Amino acid sequence: MSGGLLLDEMFAPLLAESLRERGHDVVALVERPEGRGLADPQVLDLAVAERRRLLTENVRDFEILRARRLHDGQPCAGLLYSNPRRFPRTKISIGRLVEALDGLLSEKRLPTLGQVDWLV
Repeated sequence: MSGGLLLDEMFAPLLAESLRERGHDVVALVERPEGRGLADPQVLDLAVAERRRLLTENVRDFEILRARRLHDGQPCAGLLYSNPRRFPRTKISIGRLVEALDGLLSEKRLPTLGQVDWLV
């Protein structure tokens, strides 16, 4: 997999823009007209097709999908989970989220296919 990152729909385009300004390959799902309102399986399909990891807060649903895909021998994007209490999605605290993601992307420490990690 390449180092690209796809931000699930709960993340604002400003986050992707800030990370792109730092030289990273990051796309927010909501930046794309076809990305809004996609079902979770379609979001995973998109991440796999584009060889991207997925950042999401939706742990419960994506863990079910990941387990199902791995059991069925289907590819699953690497999943990076974020906790909204630790990294609130507000304009005031976006800097912390940008810094944390910049560190992971710069050091190429994102989860690989089928793997999971938490943003800390």
